[in-house]
Amino acid sequence: MQPTAGRRLLLVHAHPDDESINTGGTIARYAAASDTHVTLVTCTLGELGDVMLPELAGLTAEAADQLGGYRMAELAAACAALGLADQRFLGGLGRWRDSGMVGADGVWAAAPAAEMLHPRALCAPDNRDEQVAALTAILDDVQPQVVIGYNPVGGYGHPDHVRAHEITMAAAAEHPSVRKLYWMVAPRCDVEDGLAELAGATGLPGRLVGIDELASVPDDSVTTRIDVTAQLPAKLAALRAHASQLAVWQGPDHRGRAAFALTNHIAQPVLTHECYTRVDALGKRHAVETDLFDGIDSAGSRL
Repeated sequence: MQPTAGRRLLLVHAHPDDESINTGGTIARYAAASDTHVTLVTCTLGELGDVMLPELAGLTAEAADQLGGYRMAELAAACAALGLADQRFLGGLGRWRDSGMVGADGVWAAAPAAEMLHPRALCAPDNRDEQVAALTAILDDVQPQVVIGYNPVGGYGHPDHVRAHEITMAAAAEHPSVRKLYWMVAPRCDVEDGLAELAGATGLPGRLVGIDELASVPDDSVTTRIDVTAQLPAKLAALRAHASQLAVWQGPDHRGRAAFALTNHIAQPVLTHECYTRVDALGKRHAVETDLFDGIDSAGSRL
């Protein structure tokens, strides 16, 4: 599918559910714009994820190893909820496998030992060049002016997020179509405020923790704040589509507070703004903005 819209946005995510958790509101906002084409690149099927629902335990890698196929269906439902029509798997369906992680009970995750990695593991050292080439081929087809990926630590250190960052920077930083490159981030002040709003709520899908137990970045590193208040219903629907991985809670008035929890059962606020750090090939940061396409006209040209 070669897009014809004047404005083209491409996002790179490691696993199904990452797109909804980190950028669901952004995807819904721009997918609804008639002059904008949104493309989601998903790097793996998330085969090594844990499961939230006990009845799905037989799908895990330790059992039937069928979780990836199940999560494909969840991803399709989430994309439909967000109004996203163009979702692609890096290198084709099932080319790269979830690497798994260790040490994820706290803030930071890390890569498993090299000898534990599957040959197709996304983070395996020998796979990087082929992955960069595959992402470059998608960029050549889509010709996006705006690209979103992870920051250098992959948000919280997951090895697949880090690899997704590496290949996004390698493929997009010098691609002739890309005018703006962003890292998705969560500013500390927003996370703190979100946790404060959840304090005292009943029925949360997990326990509340302190700000230092959730990944965030310094407030002054954020260059771009996208208001996704109007897109929260779509984002929550997309989150609920990933029921194997997370649970969703919404306040009784269905207009205020919302939260989700992954299989670590830590409640995290669903924020009204999705935030980014704009960078260039050297990691230089840019001025504050409220639209990913600031400085790019409706035909996709730089103003």
